[in-house]
Amino acid sequence: MTSTEPACSTAPHVSFELFPPRSPQAEDDLRVTIRELAAVCPDFISVTYGAGGSSRAASLEVLRYILHETSISPMAHLTCVGSSHAESSRLVREFLDAGVSSFLALRGDPPAGAVEGDDFLGDLRTSSELVQLIDRVQAERSQYATVASPSSPGLGYIPQTRDHVRVAVATFPNGHSNDRRDNQDIDALVAKQTAGATVAITQLFFDQDDYLGFVERATAGGVTIPILPGIMPVVTPERLHRMVTLTRNRQPDELMRRLASSDDPDARFAAGVQYAADLATAVLAGGAPGLHLYTYNQHRPVLAMLERLGVTAGPRIHPTQRTPND
Repeated sequence: MTSTEPACSTAPHVSFELFPPRSPQAEDDLRVTIRELAAVCPDFISVTYGAGGSSRAASLEVLRYILHETSISPMAHLTCVGSSHAESSRLVREFLDAGVSSFLALRGDPPAGAVEGDDFLGDLRTSSELVQLIDRVQAERSQYATVASPSSPGLGYIPQTRDHVRVAVATFPNGHSNDRRDNQDIDALVAKQTAGATVAITQLFFDQDDYLGFVERATAGGVTIPILPGIMPVVTPERLHRMVTLTRNRQPDELMRRLASSDDPDARFAAGVQYAADLATAVLAGGAPGLHLYTYNQHRPVLAMLERLGVTAGPRIHPTQRTPND
């Protein structure tokens, strides 16, 4: 980022989630999407990380692209399922060395065929332990690191204070599928906060009361870190069915009715975007500190939704970026 680049001033605060591309064409499309998303000046763009590290190289490539080709902070997803302390520490250092200083710490899903109770977790049993490991690796790494001296070119010094990494965690407004008692989700979030998490991001939801009620319970339970609502503009009945199945949400009947009322793609697009915009407006009015938008690697729905909230693109793209035709 250069000193001549306009400062970010998007209100409300927004962030986005992407996943690594799975083909050369998808890679080209994703770069266009990143440029489009960067133009609305999000707080960060997170990049998912495949189970068992299956997409580590691809995730790191996307993170580097965001870091070097935009002025936006990239956030790396990390999972701890099946990982040793040494493997997890090495991966955190790899991301830090690449310049990534924001992480989303997740436990991760069991391997295919495993059931809860199987010993598939590895050394790190919970995402709270992963939060602690990230903070410890950053502290150990920065202890001996130097920064360039502005007065003596070619020399460096060890600063007295360090910027801490941002560590986000996931939380579940409708409860996690593994919860076995009331408020277990709140207790888990308090544990993540105690471990050093600085922000929480909710799983996808479709009803404002799911988020607002959860935040009320979390606050009463001792949670003080910001809780970002996770929202996705869903514009086809098929995508909605898939998202409900993946997240184990209740089906939002009103949204399904709107999407199923027409076969016209443009009408469905408008209906899905408007539903998401109304949901975002409601949670922001209820005190949400910002919006985390699940993009499914498509920029048009989320940008159309933000436009309805008054958030539009500005001249905020990094000067070194290329246009799609370059």
